[in-house]
Amino acid sequence: MSTTSYAGRTAIVTGAGSGIGAALARRLRACGAKVVTTDVAGDVDRLMDVRDLAGCRALVAEIGVPDLLFANAGVSMGGPTHELSRAHWDHVIDVNLNGVVNALLAVYPGMVERGSGHIVATASGAGLVAPPFVTAYAATKHAVVGLALGLRPEAALHGVKVSVLCPGAVETPILDRLPDQQLPPTPTRPVTAREYLSLLGQKPVDVDRFAHSALQAVGRNRAIIAVPAQARTLWYLNRLSPSVTDRIATAIARRVDRRLVQRLAS
Repeated sequence: MSTTSYAGRTAIVTGAGSGIGAALARRLRACGAKVVTTDVAGDVDRLMDVRDLAGCRALVAEIGVPDLLFANAGVSMGGPTHELSRAHWDHVIDVNLNGVVNALLAVYPGMVERGSGHIVATASGAGLVAPPFVTAYAATKHAVVGLALGLRPEAALHGVKVSVLCPGAVETPILDRLPDQQLPPTPTRPVTAREYLSLLGQKPVDVDRFAHSALQAVGRNRAIIAVPAQARTLWYLNRLSPSVTDRIATAIARRVDRRLVQRLAS
């Protein structure tokens, strides 16, 4: 199924103020879809916090049950796990996992009643193969993958499709974003995703190219959509030989700790 199949369809995209969400919305509109974008800030149709279930339900009550839901809102958190407080964990879980659950609760029952729809949850390549020093982030993204894969066969009984996006390194503002300033500071300045990727020699792909590839895979109703190829390769390698990816992760942990974490702590 090509991206032209989105013409005339309605979609909600959360976390669309920038990055992947904004690129998905642009691409959907270019394909003729009617899109409602939400975020806590930015140039969106509705300012909304996905942590607020009542707000999610109010939006759907106002505009109706969409054909497509892109539950995309998320935050990153990088640094030594032993320095994270309960507040840090709660923040990541509330946005990355509970935000997806809230969007699901607002939309899925209506899709079941109607007998059609497609839910696309944004996880991460870190939700398929967990890298070190992003433990809270990886934990929530694994949970989103599990949610989507568990729901997919059940939802199919009602004519509803479910997919999960697992992006690798994509050029978005989240790469440079530090944790919310309202969170308690940690002894070591948190590691940004860009610093992490730069140390590993990974170059992010263009966000619009990602959105184009992702929507093509959504149109084909793929269960797990790992883009770009680097994310897909690592996922395949982990399935083939978990011991190999474990050794790779251990080597990465040593390198990040020695050349990045210890420097930021000094």
